[in-house]
Amino acid sequence: MDCLFCKIVEGSIPSQKIFENERILVFRDIQPAAPVHVLIIPKKHIASMNEVQEEDLPLIAEMHQVAQQVAKDLGVNESGYRLINNCGPDSGQAVHHIHYHLLGGAKLGALTGISDSHA
Repeated sequence: MDCLFCKIVEGSIPSQKIFENERILVFRDIQPAAPVHVLIIPKKHIASMNEVQEEDLPLIAEMHQVAQQVAKDLGVNESGYRLINNCGPDSGQAVHHIHYHLLGGAKLGALTGISDSHA
């Protein structure tokens, strides 16, 4: 498989890890669009939100719980943060491995979206 995020999970591409457990990895975006910009990914390869199956729902819920904890750990839970999932080509999804962008640390203003070119 030629998936950038799967390579990060396996360790063949380095990342600045913020959080990791058996199912989820959180790392800093290499082109941050905000003072706090991390990516939350499942270690299981799922191409996009459109491919999520019923058996994946506990994993998706856990990703949201991890987002809450990481926002707290990074000090943006009180001031506010944005959690974004791009799904499909018109959204800007370029990395076909489901993920969330968590952004915060400043007033974010109106954004049309965060493309995966920031990943």
